[in-house]
Amino acid sequence: MRNTFGHLFTLTTFGESHGEGVGGVIDGMPAGVDVDIRFIQDELDRRRPGQSKLTTSRNEADRVELLSGIFEGKTTGAPIGFLVRNTNHHSQDYESLRGLFRPSHADYTFQQKYGIRDHRGGGRTSARTTISRCVGGAFAKMVLQQMGICVHAYTSQVGDIALDNDYRLYDLRNTELNAVRCPDANVAEKMASLILQVKNEGDTIGGVITCVVTGCPAGVGEPEFGKLHAALGSAMLSINAAKGFEYGEGFACASRKGSELNDVFVNKEGGIGTATNHSGGIQGGVSNGEDIYFRVAFKPVATILQEQTTIDMEGQPTTFKAHGRHDPCVVPRAVPIVEAMAAMVILDHVLMSRTVRL
Repeated sequence: MRNTFGHLFTLTTFGESHGEGVGGVIDGMPAGVDVDIRFIQDELDRRRPGQSKLTTSRNEADRVELLSGIFEGKTTGAPIGFLVRNTNHHSQDYESLRGLFRPSHADYTFQQKYGIRDHRGGGRTSARTTISRCVGGAFAKMVLQQMGICVHAYTSQVGDIALDNDYRLYDLRNTELNAVRCPDANVAEKMASLILQVKNEGDTIGGVITCVVTGCPAGVGEPEFGKLHAALGSAMLSINAAKGFEYGEGFACASRKGSELNDVFVNKEGGIGTATNHSGGIQGGVSNGEDIYFRVAFKPVATILQEQTTIDMEGQPTTFKAHGRHDPCVVPRAVPIVEAMAAMVILDHVLMSRTVRL
Protein backbone atom coordinates (compact mmCIF):
# COMPACT_ATOMS: atom_id res chain seq x y z
CA MET A 1 0.00 0.00 0.00
CA ARG A 2 1.55 3.32 -1.04
CA ASN A 3 1.18 5.81 1.79
CA THR A 4 3.77 8.43 0.80
CA PHE A 5 3.09 11.47 -1.37
CA GLY A 6 5.60 13.73 -3.11
CA HIS A 7 9.22 13.79 -4.29
CA LEU A 8 11.21 16.36 -2.28
CA PHE A 9 8.38 17.58 -0.05
CA THR A 10 6.82 14.33 1.11
CA LEU A 11 3.97 13.28 3.36
CA THR A 12 3.64 9.75 4.75
CA THR A 13 0.30 9.09 6.44
CA PHE A 14 -1.01 6.48 8.87
CA GLY A 15 -4.18 5.66 10.78
CA GLU A 16 -7.75 4.48 10.29
CA SER A 17 -11.19 5.95 10.85
CA HIS A 18 -11.89 3.98 14.02
CA GLY A 19 -8.33 3.38 15.25
CA GLU A 20 -6.50 5.32 17.94
CA GLY A 21 -5.87 8.22 15.61
CA VAL A 22 -4.49 9.41 12.28
CA GLY A 23 -1.23 11.19 11.61
CA GLY A 24 1.81 11.44 9.45
CA VAL A 25 5.40 12.41 8.86
CA ILE A 26 6.33 15.40 6.70
CA ASP A 27 9.84 15.31 5.22
CA GLY A 28 11.63 17.83 3.03
CA MET A 29 10.14 20.81 4.87
CA PRO A 30 12.55 23.75 4.51
CA ALA A 31 14.28 24.77 7.73
CA GLY A 32 13.74 28.09 9.47
CA VAL A 33 10.07 28.52 8.58
CA ASP A 34 7.93 30.10 11.31
CA VAL A 35 5.32 27.57 12.42
CA ASP A 36 1.87 29.06 12.96
CA ILE A 37 0.15 26.41 15.06
CA ARG A 38 -3.10 28.37 15.05
CA PHE A 39 -3.11 28.36 11.26
CA ILE A 40 -2.55 24.59 11.15
CA GLN A 41 -5.43 24.03 13.57
CA ASP A 42 -7.67 26.38 11.59
CA GLU A 43 -7.01 24.31 8.45
CA LEU A 44 -8.03 21.17 10.34
CA ASP A 45 -11.11 22.89 11.72
CA ARG A 46 -12.25 23.64 8.16
CA ARG A 47 -12.23 19.89 7.45
CA ARG A 48 -13.53 18.87 10.88
CA PRO A 49 -16.81 16.90 11.11
CA GLY A 50 -19.83 18.32 12.90
CA GLN A 51 -19.36 21.86 11.57
CA SER A 52 -22.99 22.36 10.57
CA LYS A 53 -26.24 20.56 9.85
CA LEU A 54 -24.93 19.97 6.31
CA THR A 55 -22.23 17.56 7.51
CA THR A 56 -21.86 14.38 9.53
CA SER A 57 -22.75 14.73 13.22
CA ARG A 58 -19.57 12.92 14.29
CA ASN A 59 -18.09 15.34 16.82
CA GLU A 60 -14.29 15.26 16.81
CA ALA A 61 -12.10 18.05 18.17
CA ASP A 62 -9.32 17.08 15.72
CA ARG A 63 -6.59 18.67 17.85
CA VAL A 64 -3.20 18.23 16.21
CA GLU A 65 -0.15 17.22 18.22
CA LEU A 66 3.18 18.20 16.64
CA LEU A 67 5.77 15.64 17.77
CA SER A 68 9.05 16.55 16.07
CA GLY A 69 10.88 18.75 13.60
CA ILE A 70 10.10 22.06 15.32
CA PHE A 71 12.32 24.01 17.73
CA GLU A 72 11.55 27.40 19.24
CA GLY A 73 8.69 27.93 16.83
CA LYS A 74 10.62 27.20 13.64
CA THR A 75 11.07 24.15 11.43
CA THR A 76 14.47 22.52 11.77
CA GLY A 77 14.57 20.66 8.47
CA ALA A 78 14.07 17.36 10.31
CA PRO A 79 10.98 15.18 9.74
CA ILE A 80 7.83 16.64 11.28
CA GLY A 81 5.75 14.01 13.02
CA PHE A 82 2.16 14.73 14.01
CA LEU A 83 -0.89 12.95 15.44
CA VAL A 84 -4.62 13.63 15.67
CA ARG A 85 -6.43 11.27 18.03
CA ASN A 86 -9.86 9.74 17.38
CA THR A 87 -12.23 10.30 20.30
CA ASN A 88 -15.80 10.02 18.99
CA HIS A 89 -15.97 6.88 16.85
CA HIS A 90 -18.99 4.57 17.14
CA SER A 91 -17.60 1.27 15.87
CA GLN A 92 -20.76 -0.63 16.86
CA ASP A 93 -22.63 1.16 14.07
CA TYR A 94 -20.67 -0.92 11.57
CA GLU A 95 -20.85 -4.37 13.16
CA SER A 96 -23.74 -5.46 10.94
CA LEU A 97 -21.59 -4.64 7.88
CA ARG A 98 -18.73 -6.96 8.81
CA GLY A 99 -19.77 -9.80 6.51
CA LEU A 100 -21.11 -7.97 3.45
CA PHE A 101 -19.91 -5.74 0.63
CA ARG A 102 -21.44 -2.26 0.53
CA PRO A 103 -22.29 -0.89 -2.95
CA SER A 104 -19.66 1.52 -4.37
CA HIS A 105 -17.38 1.12 -1.35
CA ALA A 106 -13.91 -0.43 -1.24
CA ASP A 107 -15.06 -3.40 0.88
CA TYR A 108 -14.83 -5.94 -1.94
CA THR A 109 -11.69 -4.58 -3.59
CA PHE A 110 -9.74 -4.42 -0.31
CA GLN A 111 -10.88 -7.93 0.62
CA GLN A 112 -9.66 -9.21 -2.75
CA LYS A 113 -6.34 -7.35 -2.58
CA TYR A 114 -5.35 -7.93 1.05
CA GLY A 115 -7.56 -10.78 2.28
CA ILE A 116 -8.51 -8.64 5.27
CA ARG A 117 -10.27 -5.33 5.78
CA ASP A 118 -11.30 -3.00 8.58
CA HIS A 119 -15.07 -2.74 8.28
CA ARG A 120 -15.33 0.01 10.92
CA GLY A 121 -16.07 3.21 9.01
CA GLY A 122 -14.08 1.99 6.03
CA GLY A 123 -10.81 1.77 7.95
CA ARG A 124 -7.97 3.10 5.82
CA THR A 125 -10.35 4.06 2.98
CA SER A 126 -12.27 6.48 5.20
CA ALA A 127 -12.18 10.18 4.41
CA ARG A 128 -11.01 10.67 7.99
CA THR A 129 -7.49 9.85 6.79
CA THR A 130 -7.53 13.17 4.89
CA ILE A 131 -6.74 14.86 8.21
CA SER A 132 -3.09 14.08 7.50
CA ARG A 133 -3.32 15.76 4.10
CA CYS A 134 -4.68 18.95 5.68
CA VAL A 135 -1.76 19.10 8.11
CA GLY A 136 0.74 18.51 5.30
CA GLY A 137 -1.03 21.12 3.21
CA ALA A 138 -0.92 23.65 6.05
CA PHE A 139 2.87 23.33 6.27
CA ALA A 140 3.14 23.64 2.48
CA LYS A 141 0.96 26.75 2.54
CA MET A 142 3.21 28.38 5.15
CA VAL A 143 6.14 28.04 2.76
CA LEU A 144 4.18 29.12 -0.31
CA GLN A 145 2.91 32.23 1.47
CA GLN A 146 6.50 33.41 1.84
CA MET A 147 6.85 33.04 -1.93
CA GLY A 148 3.67 34.99 -2.66
CA ILE A 149 1.82 31.88 -3.84
CA CYS A 150 -1.80 31.48 -2.72
CA VAL A 151 -4.11 28.46 -3.07
CA HIS A 152 -7.86 29.03 -2.86
CA ALA A 153 -10.63 26.48 -3.47
CA TYR A 154 -14.40 26.81 -3.29
CA THR A 155 -17.61 24.89 -3.95
CA SER A 156 -18.71 25.69 -7.49
CA GLN A 157 -21.45 23.08 -7.93
CA VAL A 158 -23.78 20.89 -5.86
CA GLY A 159 -26.03 18.60 -7.85
CA ASP A 160 -27.34 20.65 -10.78
CA ILE A 161 -26.84 24.01 -9.00
CA ALA A 162 -23.66 25.56 -10.38
CA LEU A 163 -21.68 28.78 -10.55
CA ASP A 164 -20.24 30.12 -13.78
CA ASN A 165 -16.92 28.45 -14.61
CA ASP A 166 -15.11 31.82 -14.63
CA TYR A 167 -13.72 32.17 -11.09
CA ARG A 168 -12.93 35.85 -11.75
CA LEU A 169 -16.64 36.66 -11.48
CA TYR A 170 -16.62 35.96 -7.73
CA ASP A 171 -15.01 37.43 -4.63
CA LEU A 172 -13.28 34.33 -3.30
CA ARG A 173 -12.83 36.01 0.09
CA ASN A 174 -16.51 35.20 0.69
CA THR A 175 -15.94 31.45 0.45
CA GLU A 176 -15.74 30.84 4.20
CA LEU A 177 -18.81 32.97 5.01
CA ASN A 178 -21.24 30.05 4.61
CA ALA A 179 -21.27 26.35 5.41
CA VAL A 180 -21.29 25.29 1.75
CA ARG A 181 -18.07 27.26 1.05
CA CYS A 182 -19.53 28.89 -2.04
CA PRO A 183 -18.45 32.51 -2.71
CA ASP A 184 -21.92 33.49 -3.97
CA ALA A 185 -24.27 33.77 -0.97
CA ASN A 186 -27.47 33.39 -2.98
CA VAL A 187 -26.26 30.27 -4.79
CA ALA A 188 -24.86 28.90 -1.51
CA GLU A 189 -28.33 29.09 0.02
CA LYS A 190 -29.80 27.05 -2.82
CA MET A 191 -26.99 24.50 -2.52
CA ALA A 192 -27.58 24.19 1.23
CA SER A 193 -31.29 23.60 0.67
CA LEU A 194 -30.55 20.81 -1.81
CA ILE A 195 -28.10 19.15 0.57
CA LEU A 196 -30.64 19.24 3.40
CA GLN A 197 -33.32 17.85 1.09
CA VAL A 198 -31.28 14.81 0.09
CA LYS A 199 -30.18 14.35 3.71
CA ASN A 200 -33.82 14.17 4.84
CA GLU A 201 -34.40 11.57 2.13
CA GLY A 202 -31.56 9.44 3.48
CA ASP A 203 -29.69 10.08 0.25
CA THR A 204 -26.52 11.92 -0.86
CA ILE A 205 -25.49 14.34 -3.61
CA GLY A 206 -22.28 15.10 -5.51
CA GLY A 207 -20.67 18.32 -6.68
CA VAL A 208 -17.61 20.17 -7.98
CA ILE A 209 -14.79 22.12 -6.33
CA THR A 210 -12.87 24.78 -8.23
CA CYS A 211 -9.32 25.64 -7.15
CA VAL A 212 -7.21 28.67 -8.12
CA VAL A 213 -3.46 29.04 -7.55
CA THR A 214 -2.16 32.60 -7.86
CA GLY A 215 1.43 33.85 -7.77
CA CYS A 216 3.04 30.67 -9.07
CA PRO A 217 6.05 31.73 -11.19
CA ALA A 218 6.70 30.48 -14.69
CA GLY A 219 8.92 27.43 -15.06
CA VAL A 220 7.46 25.13 -12.38
CA GLY A 221 6.78 21.56 -13.48
CA GLU A 222 8.62 18.66 -15.09
CA PRO A 223 8.04 18.00 -18.83
CA GLU A 224 7.08 14.60 -20.22
CA PHE A 225 6.13 12.29 -17.31
CA GLY A 226 6.18 14.86 -14.51
CA LYS A 227 3.86 17.48 -15.98
CA LEU A 228 2.45 19.89 -13.40
CA HIS A 229 -1.15 19.37 -14.47
CA ALA A 230 -0.67 15.59 -14.35
CA ALA A 231 0.69 15.87 -10.80
CA LEU A 232 -2.28 18.01 -9.79
CA GLY A 233 -4.69 15.55 -11.42
CA SER A 234 -3.07 12.60 -9.66
CA ALA A 235 -3.23 14.38 -6.32
CA MET A 236 -6.86 15.37 -6.72
CA LEU A 237 -8.00 11.94 -7.87
CA SER A 238 -6.35 10.42 -4.80
CA ILE A 239 -8.91 12.21 -2.62
CA ASN A 240 -11.82 10.09 -1.43
CA ALA A 241 -14.89 10.32 -3.72
CA ALA A 242 -13.06 12.37 -6.39
CA LYS A 243 -14.13 11.15 -9.84
CA GLY A 244 -13.07 13.79 -12.34
CA PHE A 245 -10.38 16.43 -12.96
CA GLU A 246 -9.97 19.14 -15.58
CA TYR A 247 -7.73 22.19 -15.73
CA GLY A 248 -8.07 25.36 -17.77
CA GLU A 249 -10.92 25.03 -20.24
CA GLY A 250 -10.78 21.27 -19.76
CA PHE A 251 -13.30 19.19 -21.69
CA ALA A 252 -14.78 22.34 -23.24
CA CYS A 253 -11.67 22.45 -25.45
CA ALA A 254 -13.00 19.49 -27.43
CA SER A 255 -15.70 21.59 -29.06
CA ARG A 256 -13.62 24.71 -29.69
CA LYS A 257 -11.20 25.88 -32.41
CA GLY A 258 -7.53 26.66 -31.96
CA SER A 259 -8.16 30.22 -33.05
CA GLU A 260 -10.57 30.55 -30.12
CA LEU A 261 -8.39 28.96 -27.44
CA ASN A 262 -4.80 29.99 -28.22
CA ASP A 263 -3.38 32.16 -25.41
CA VAL A 264 -1.59 35.02 -27.16
CA PHE A 265 1.57 36.30 -25.47
CA VAL A 266 1.64 39.99 -24.53
CA ASN A 267 3.77 42.42 -22.54
CA LYS A 268 2.46 42.71 -18.99
CA GLU A 269 4.04 45.48 -16.94
CA GLY A 270 7.42 44.83 -18.45
CA GLY A 271 7.11 41.07 -18.27
CA ILE A 272 5.71 38.34 -20.49
CA GLY A 273 2.16 37.11 -19.99
CA THR A 274 -0.87 35.96 -21.95
CA ALA A 275 -3.93 37.95 -23.01
CA THR A 276 -6.20 35.03 -22.09
CA ASN A 277 -5.76 31.99 -19.88
CA HIS A 278 -7.57 29.12 -21.54
CA SER A 279 -4.53 26.94 -20.73
CA GLY A 280 -5.14 27.23 -17.00
CA GLY A 281 -1.67 28.58 -16.27
CA ILE A 282 0.14 25.50 -17.55
CA GLN A 283 1.63 24.88 -21.00
CA GLY A 284 3.72 21.85 -21.93
CA GLY A 285 3.34 20.63 -18.36
CA VAL A 286 5.13 23.72 -16.98
CA SER A 287 3.59 26.79 -15.32
CA ASN A 288 3.56 29.97 -17.43
CA GLY A 289 3.05 32.49 -14.62
CA GLU A 290 -0.69 32.95 -15.10
CA ASP A 291 -3.28 31.75 -12.57
CA ILE A 292 -3.50 27.97 -12.36
CA TYR A 293 -7.10 26.86 -12.11
CA PHE A 294 -8.81 23.48 -12.18
CA ARG A 295 -11.97 21.67 -11.18
CA VAL A 296 -12.53 18.43 -9.28
CA ALA A 297 -15.78 16.45 -9.49
CA PHE A 298 -16.94 14.46 -6.46
CA LYS A 299 -19.46 11.65 -6.54
CA PRO A 300 -22.33 11.35 -4.04
CA VAL A 301 -21.18 9.73 -0.79
CA ALA A 302 -21.64 5.98 -1.20
CA THR A 303 -23.21 5.45 2.23
CA ILE A 304 -26.93 6.22 2.00
CA LEU A 305 -29.46 5.69 4.78
CA GLN A 306 -31.83 3.66 2.60
CA GLU A 307 -32.29 -0.09 2.26
CA GLN A 308 -30.08 -1.57 -0.46
CA THR A 309 -29.38 -4.99 -1.90
CA THR A 310 -25.91 -6.55 -2.05
CA ILE A 311 -24.17 -9.86 -1.44
CA ASP A 312 -22.32 -11.17 1.61
CA MET A 313 -18.78 -12.59 1.72
CA GLU A 314 -20.15 -16.02 0.75
CA GLY A 315 -21.77 -14.56 -2.35
CA GLN A 316 -25.31 -14.83 -1.02
CA PRO A 317 -27.84 -12.05 -1.78
CA THR A 318 -28.86 -9.93 1.18
CA THR A 319 -30.31 -6.55 2.06
CA PHE A 320 -29.03 -3.98 4.51
CA LYS A 321 -29.54 -0.43 5.71
CA ALA A 322 -26.50 1.56 6.79
CA HIS A 323 -26.38 3.27 10.16
CA GLY A 324 -23.97 5.78 11.60
CA ARG A 325 -23.07 9.38 10.87
CA HIS A 326 -22.21 10.40 7.31
CA ASP A 327 -22.01 13.48 5.11
CA PRO A 328 -24.95 13.96 2.73
CA CYS A 329 -22.50 15.88 0.50
CA VAL A 330 -18.73 15.62 0.82
CA VAL A 331 -17.98 18.79 -1.16
CA PRO A 332 -18.01 21.50 1.56
CA ARG A 333 -15.56 19.60 3.76
CA ALA A 334 -13.44 18.59 0.77
CA VAL A 335 -12.59 22.23 -0.08
CA PRO A 336 -9.66 22.42 2.39
CA ILE A 337 -8.48 18.97 1.27
CA VAL A 338 -8.30 20.11 -2.36
CA GLU A 339 -6.33 23.16 -1.23
CA ALA A 340 -3.98 21.01 0.82
CA MET A 341 -3.19 18.63 -2.03
CA ALA A 342 -2.69 21.53 -4.45
CA ALA A 343 -0.35 23.30 -2.02
CA MET A 344 1.79 20.18 -1.56
CA VAL A 345 2.00 19.59 -5.32
CA ILE A 346 3.02 23.19 -6.03
CA LEU A 347 5.62 23.30 -3.24
CA ASP A 348 7.06 19.93 -4.25
CA HIS A 349 7.47 21.08 -7.85
CA VAL A 350 8.82 24.50 -6.84
CA LEU A 351 11.51 22.74 -4.80
CA MET A 352 12.32 20.43 -7.72
CA SER A 353 12.55 23.36 -10.11
CA ARG A 354 14.95 25.15 -7.77
CA THR A 355 17.07 22.04 -7.44
CA VAL A 356 17.38 21.72 -11.21
CA ARG A 357 18.50 25.33 -11.55
CA LEU A 358 21.17 24.91 -8.90
